[in-house]
Amino acid sequence: MSAASHYQAIVLGAGPGGYPCAIRLGQLGVKTLVIEREYWGGVCLNVGCIPSKALITAGKRMEEFQHAEAMGIEFTGELKMNMSKLQAWKNSVTSKLSGGVRTLLKGNKVEMLEGSAMFVGPNELEVTTKDGPRRVTADHIVIATGSRPVEVPGFSFKDARILDSTKALALPEIPARLAVIGGGYIGLEMGSMYRKLGSAVTVIEMADQVLPGFDTDVVKLIHRRLKKSGIAVELSSQALGWEESGEGAVLRYKTPTGEKSVTVDSILVTVGRRPNTDNMDLEKTGVAMVGRFIQTDKQLKTSVPGLYAIGDCTTGLMLAHKATHDGEVCAEVIAGHKVYNDARTVPAVVFTDPEIATAGLQEPEARAAGMDIKVGKVPFAAIGRALTTNETDGFIKVIADKASNRIIGVTIVGPHASDLISECVLAVEMECELHDIGLSIHPHPTLSEGIMEACKAALGEAIHVLNA
Repeated sequence: MSAASHYQAIVLGAGPGGYPCAIRLGQLGVKTLVIEREYWGGVCLNVGCIPSKALITAGKRMEEFQHAEAMGIEFTGELKMNMSKLQAWKNSVTSKLSGGVRTLLKGNKVEMLEGSAMFVGPNELEVTTKDGPRRVTADHIVIATGSRPVEVPGFSFKDARILDSTKALALPEIPARLAVIGGGYIGLEMGSMYRKLGSAVTVIEMADQVLPGFDTDVVKLIHRRLKKSGIAVELSSQALGWEESGEGAVLRYKTPTGEKSVTVDSILVTVGRRPNTDNMDLEKTGVAMVGRFIQTDKQLKTSVPGLYAIGDCTTGLMLAHKATHDGEVCAEVIAGHKVYNDARTVPAVVFTDPEIATAGLQEPEARAAGMDIKVGKVPFAAIGRALTTNETDGFIKVIADKASNRIIGVTIVGPHASDLISECVLAVEMECELHDIGLSIHPHPTLSEGIMEACKAALGEAIHVLNA
């Protein structure tokens, strides 16, 4: 093995946290190496966020065509999904983006190394590459190793019947019958997508509601839509095991009324994710941990000088955009800038149908904290643009401090919630008051008018809904 190569900074992982961190370091003139084991762009870009949204969009288009008669659009012949073409299109999207990540890293003078890295010490790594082992050292090392799906005992991802999110996004055929263990956001996104593509879907959730932690108003609407779409939902239920039969996989699960079973072709397990902190000899660094997560401060520094951690391997929300923000802040800190991660809110988005998006506190959270609040709620059915798109399920809810009228949270469930939430993130970050949004002229006819109207509703000044 040759002598170790030295860098000012090494970023371990090129996912949505790691590659923006490396790019920003390059922009700031820091000599940087980024090491990636498998996916340039990370799980999110290659086998997570991006491919799942591609398939979800295809499923939604399929459903829209099936219900286009209301607009006078009529089809002759059979509407069907060509799964091989869909997968090819999805793969072309991820390939373009992954190639773009490599181009951006190269363009910002970041050195790239493909391999699996292990810590030798706090500032030294040994990387196993196709050309053999290589030692590298750095003044600063950023751990951006992400996370992976949690495996449930008795449901090994090595079995062809058992799917994690990665396998579920690459199926060559649409499963006729699909069971989903876990009614969180990943399970509902994937289950809803496959239902639209034609699968019979059963969701098994241990909690007494799907989407634990979300506003009950949102959950009720989503649960109603799941049932309307034909998805069977079993709450307060636990998967026990499965056996192979002549007709498929027989999944047994415990319910409040006794044990039940369902025969399916595939079982998708989506009960959470765990940080990738257990496969790189991290203990050799002496870094402080919080369970399986790496402990960091507001500058993404760990307990070991020169060692940083960002994204899913740290405490906090496991979200790609949170990881990206971590990465950019971390790069600034390494470059010597006085920067902190002090975001007031990290927005959350669920790509169910309809979509869900939140920024700041949800109403139940604010009330549980004992806050004196006022709430403005406007249904999409009262928004002209929603009617013209034939998507009227859902609402926009704005939560504000009663004394100051400061906006402390927004919850949206409805069409294009994922796009609408960004204005609300800015409102929470800037501590806007209800009038700041309510008196800002919004274009008509648009869905964003609903945010303006919800702010006015909280003030008792709404025009298009009755004020409470």
